[in-house]
Amino acid sequence: NTSALSCNDQVKDPWEDEVLQALTLGTRDYFHKLGLSKAILGLSGGIDSALVAYIASLAIGAKNILGVLMPSEYSSDHSVTDALNLAQKLGIPTKTLPIPGCFAKMKASLQESQATLQPITEENLQARIRGLLLMGLANDEQRVLINTSNKSEAAVGYTTIYGDMCGGLSILGDVWKSEIYSLAHHINQTKEFIPANILSKPPSAELRPNQSDTDELPDYALLDPFLKEIIEGRKTLNSSTTNTLSPEEKKWIYGLIERSEWKRFQGPPVLRVSHKAFGAGRRIPIVKRRS
Repeated sequence: NTSALSCNDQVKDPWEDEVLQALTLGTRDYFHKLGLSKAILGLSGGIDSALVAYIASLAIGAKNILGVLMPSEYSSDHSVTDALNLAQKLGIPTKTLPIPGCFAKMKASLQESQATLQPITEENLQARIRGLLLMGLANDEQRVLINTSNKSEAAVGYTTIYGDMCGGLSILGDVWKSEIYSLAHHINQTKEFIPANILSKPPSAELRPNQSDTDELPDYALLDPFLKEIIEGRKTLNSSTTNTLSPEEKKWIYGLIERSEWKRFQGPPVLRVSHKAFGAGRRIPIVKRRS
């Protein structure tokens, strides 16, 4: 008798399974080699932190993870309920640390120095307050802060340095935003680990009223093909062939990629699952002189 499958015909795992297995193994190995067993992460009610929490719970156990909710005056009710629902499904303990009080005091201190407090200043203040609280708890409880940013955000600098860029490990730093949705839907095929509302709502940093990622960037389904072509395909703006963005949008996004290297240079280490990850896998000058 011969095998029903030859070596060339063997069924491969879906790419989602391979990526999830790699990220889980990388996370588990990272903690094991550090000699630490406990992690902390911010739970925003968004898809990135949800997927990170799921992977971390597989890697080191849900009981060893602390999910921290840090609602602001701009946080929607569903962000809190979605985060708590996720934590319950995964069995992750949580703490809630509202930030409006800290935010008000920091704004008052800056106003004493005659700061004008531009909208971007207030948005970044909130992100940095959250990073400070997470790092404080990480120190106090001997935990590793897990970063929840993704590759799309890192590519264009849509992230706050010393804020949501804080962390000892970036689990999704080599995963595009559009891929994160695919991974989350794949996970939920057998059981709903990630609440349906997290998958369906528009992504938002919730740092100002009614904010949405698409206020600042093209839809990720349109943005990611161009980012992937430039970063992983090593194309230039002139050699780009993707058609999901207009020429004007490509020029704008390409400029964001080039201007954001200084941020990426200071980011946490990334678990690599592609052939071209940020960090050691992609060394370019931090700044470039333009003629």
